[in-house]
Amino acid sequence: MEVIVQRDYAQMSKVAAQIVAELLNTKPNAVLGMATGSTPLGLYQELVRLHEKEQLDFSRVTTFNLDEYVGLPGNHPQSYHYFMHEHFFRHVNIPAHNINIPSGTTSNYPAFCEWYEKRITECGGIDLQILGIGTDGHIGFNEPTSSLSSRTRLKTLSKQTIDDNARFFERREDVPVYAITMGVGTILEARQLILVASGKTKAKAIAQAVEGPVTSMVTASALQLHRDAVVIVDEEAAARLTMRDYYEFIYAAKPAAPRS
Repeated sequence: MEVIVQRDYAQMSKVAAQIVAELLNTKPNAVLGMATGSTPLGLYQELVRLHEKEQLDFSRVTTFNLDEYVGLPGNHPQSYHYFMHEHFFRHVNIPAHNINIPSGTTSNYPAFCEWYEKRITECGGIDLQILGIGTDGHIGFNEPTSSLSSRTRLKTLSKQTIDDNARFFERREDVPVYAITMGVGTILEARQLILVASGKTKAKAIAQAVEGPVTSMVTASALQLHRDAVVIVDEEAAARLTMRDYYEFIYAAKPAAPRS
């Protein structure tokens, strides 16, 4: 696992976006795994800028989103369908038929989850999965105690996750109790993982995920098992990392990528 500490949210977002851009420049038909939430927003804004100002091409890209709230139609302002369309998809040139997001309104969740897994496989697997992290250390909606080999499925949200997400809804009771999410096992099959985290409220979760034991109580800790995982954090989110000096030494000593 590589840990990259940046001075602030903007710089963290740029570094993460550059990794995505480098992949698309070498593999234009890459399959991207997408995350929602406030943290990846800056990453998406930077990718949009690269598309508009530097002609970063998404025309052959396929995407799979991590999760979606159960019960929210795609046009609901708090649905992840709506989030992704408003903040990313409508600003870049990804073909609509290449966009895959879990359905929050399907009539048969087990069948849909099975189809979603098969669809990922049919597309050749996910090349790069973008991740955020919850304050309790979850990735996707894989709450504490989720199996580290879990697949796409219906998941009951924890009280802490509901509390954290209540700020996006008019009332706490409006927050959905269930979500459909890729499993930890599904996430770990991506060829590369990027986890972004910002702010002091994520510092404990980042320390547990990066330096703590691998445990289902902190599902992000499963990234320690991945052969190519990059964790990109700002100063505040890095505050509780005990090996921070070492991570910064490694990053500073990393050879620059050759210019084409």
